[in-house]
Amino acid sequence: MFPFFFDSTMLLLLPALVLAVWAQTRVKTVYARYANVSSRRGVTASAVARALLDRFGLSNVTIRMVRGNLTDHYDPRDKSLSLSSSVHDSTSIAAIGVAAHEVGHAIQDGAGYSPLKIRNSIVPVVGIGSSLAFPLFFIGLLLRGQTLMDLGIFMFLGVILFHLITLPVEFDASNRAIRLLADTGMLSSDEITGAGAVLRAAAWTYIAATVMAFAQLIRLLALRGMYGNRN
Repeated sequence: MFPFFFDSTMLLLLPALVLAVWAQTRVKTVYARYANVSSRRGVTASAVARALLDRFGLSNVTIRMVRGNLTDHYDPRDKSLSLSSSVHDSTSIAAIGVAAHEVGHAIQDGAGYSPLKIRNSIVPVVGIGSSLAFPLFFIGLLLRGQTLMDLGIFMFLGVILFHLITLPVEFDASNRAIRLLADTGMLSSDEITGAGAVLRAAAWTYIAATVMAFAQLIRLLALRGMYGNRN
């Protein structure tokens, strides 16, 4: 998504890169810690997800296992909740926290949560914009075409909007997950602390992605200012 174009403006990305590396390292470390701690009830993450979904009348949401590690997601298009193979049958605090987070998205969808609806509606447009933004900008940069550069920047604003909307969606899903696990007694109070730590660590990856997007925008604007007015 982010092309390599080495110049002095690359330094603008350095803080965001450091934050991204730290966030990824933290989420892996925290997840690995609690992935080795089984819940006292010994219920699998998929069973917890099913129970929570049914509690909210979401029996129409199907749960399926997908390959990969931390590839868990909820798809509002077909009302399916996908749990990665490392989460689906696990009884760990980490896996249950992740599963509950995805249930939080399903509940958002069922309740018509506005930020989620907005994010889902702009996904196709953002996908096109993210694919074309940098090619258009750097073609314009090479040709000294301000219009192409401006068009690239404009398209990248859609990516910024997506990241900004993603933050409340993800934070809300995590908050719902913790409340659900506590209210239903799926996890004890000390286990809730572990699940919360996993979800807070995951939240930093979304924050880091947003910071990186803004850093990229600042870099594009800097490049346009440096080269856009040259003949």
